[in-house]
Amino acid sequence: MKKSKKIKLFIGISYLILVSIFLFLFFSKFSLQEISSYNFIKNNRTYFIELKNSNLFLLIIIFLTLSILWVFPFLGFGSPVALVGGFIFGKWIGTLVVVLGLSIGATFLYIFGNYFLKDVIREKFLFKYKNLDIKFKKSEFNYLLIYRFIGGIPWQLSCLLPAIFNVKVRNFFFATLIGIIPQIFLAVSIGSGLENIIEQNLKTPSIVEIIMSPEIYIPLILFFILLLITIFIRKIFYR
Repeated sequence: MKKSKKIKLFIGISYLILVSIFLFLFFSKFSLQEISSYNFIKNNRTYFIELKNSNLFLLIIIFLTLSILWVFPFLGFGSPVALVGGFIFGKWIGTLVVVLGLSIGATFLYIFGNYFLKDVIREKFLFKYKNLDIKFKKSEFNYLLIYRFIGGIPWQLSCLLPAIFNVKVRNFFFATLIGIIPQIFLAVSIGSGLENIIEQNLKTPSIVEIIMSPEIYIPLILFFILLLITIFIRKIFYR
């Protein structure tokens, strides 16, 4: 128990230090007023478009690296990365880069949890998710794929829970890579739609104008349909 407490304390302190350094560096360059202004977003859109046209490969590598770091060690979740990825790269390239980045980051987080936090995770969550142990033993990859697709568990915890069941790293990575594609594609599509709206509007569009744009409301409708499907499957899967 003393060892697990020391590990949790070390992780907590390291996380706070990393987040503090990031926030200090970010806000030393940009103010809160700047990043919340429409002109800031529009001007940086132009910058990223120019960078994408001049050196797409470099931008992909940078974004991929930041996406991985966002998940591990910063313990971020996927939606912000998907929206930004769609905004910068568009639907198709954005989906590819975001899914790959999140999958690699999630795998690093799983490996870390499997080596350093397995006892803590088993102690806290094994009883609650014991029924999944039987399912994973039957067909590890297939059930892990369903597990990643339906979600229903906070992203960070969903990356750590499979450590209870000794899931193979290879299966975890590929199940994550495939399983998160539908929801990430829809989120990326919304980000891409926002980019197109900003391109077409010199002034800040209203919330109603944004929502009523087909590039936004179609992915939103599909997202809610997907959500209903996953909720239905989730009730069966976690039963």
